Amino acid sequence: MPTKARVAVLPQEKKPLIIEEVNLPDPGPNQVAIKQFASGICHSQLHQIHREREHPVILGHESTGVVLKAGSNVTYVKEGDSVMVTWVQRDAANTDRRPEASQLEVSEGLAKAVNVFTWADHVLVDEQYVVKVSPDLKMDVTSILGCAVITGAGAVAYTAKVQKGETIAIFGAGGVGLCAVAAAKKVGASKIIAVDIADDKLEFAAKFGATHLINSAKEDPIEAIHKITVQQGQYTNAGTLVSGVDYAFDCIGIKQTMEQILPACRTGQRVHRRGGTAVLIGVPSTTVELSARDFVSNEKSFMGSLGGTEAPCRTIPTFIDWYEQGDLDLDALVTARYSLDQINEAVSALENGEIAGRAIIEF
Repeated sequence: MPTKARVAVLPQEKKPLIIEEVNLPDPGPNQVAIKQFASGICHSQLHQIHREREHPVILGHESTGVVLKAGSNVTYVKEGDSVMVTWVQRDAANTDRRPEASQLEVSEGLAKAVNVFTWADHVLVDEQYVVKVSPDLKMDVTSILGCAVITGAGAVAYTAKVQKGETIAIFGAGGVGLCAVAAAKKVGASKIIAVDIADDKLEFAAKFGATHLINSAKEDPIEAIHKITVQQGQYTNAGTLVSGVDYAFDCIGIKQTMEQILPACRTGQRVHRRGGTAVLIGVPSTTVELSARDFVSNEKSFMGSLGGTEAPCRTIPTFIDWYEQGDLDLDALVTARYSLDQINEAVSALENGEIAGRAIIEF
């Protein structure tokens, strides 16, 4: 029997989202139908909203809910299980099946998602995008684990594998950046430098563990980072004092910040020590120009991080433990809550930089 759902649909033409009432079909063999508790509102959705499209789109990619129905091939979860929905395949290494992306029939035709959709009170997704959790877990603020947390905290803990005593800079103090800050504090980074253009966001980052704050609208962040991280008595190949962070993370993905993270990294020392590593987390929308000399002379590295690199079936339980132990304050990180009917208001607030941490939809 079909499941009635209210879904936020992005029309093919550039118009605001509309809320449609649809009938979700019964799950296919590898799908699950989920009644939603809450969904994150991710900045990356703005890229989808503003780009040209050939069909209507259904958005959202992190949420919490309970399984209503499971397809005939689904063994990982069953009806009544509490789950998280994420856009990253739960355990790709242990399956040779390509998961199905969600799609729905709406008034304009077939609406498609990138992997999953969560801006709806009920969803239908491939079981590979579902992670089972305890029924005792608080299910509102944890809805951001499926993207913001695994992306930001995952980049620090799993992609870069930051170690105790190392130094890091995080460009962008939004939801993903704040998760990176919290993870850096958890793993014991000695200097955690937050970079943003808004003083209020920087002050918020300090509450999550940032030790130094740089407003890049008021000063050159690269110069400021190198001043903070000078290592007395250690010299580069060029005979200058070593400075820069061990890891610089770009949580934004614009041309300016993508080109700043490499020069912000620590300079190398020939034979003795390689230079630092730049890590791109934010979704890029342009090309970048990087200094080949900086790569070679300082033996620096530039790498990408997609969803925190590691499988969600392993990272999400870890981050739940962090939350329950008080090391990842999701209650403070979620600063705005909306109903599904307020989705355009939420998107506007996100676009205008009015969300201090992370916003969620509650159903």
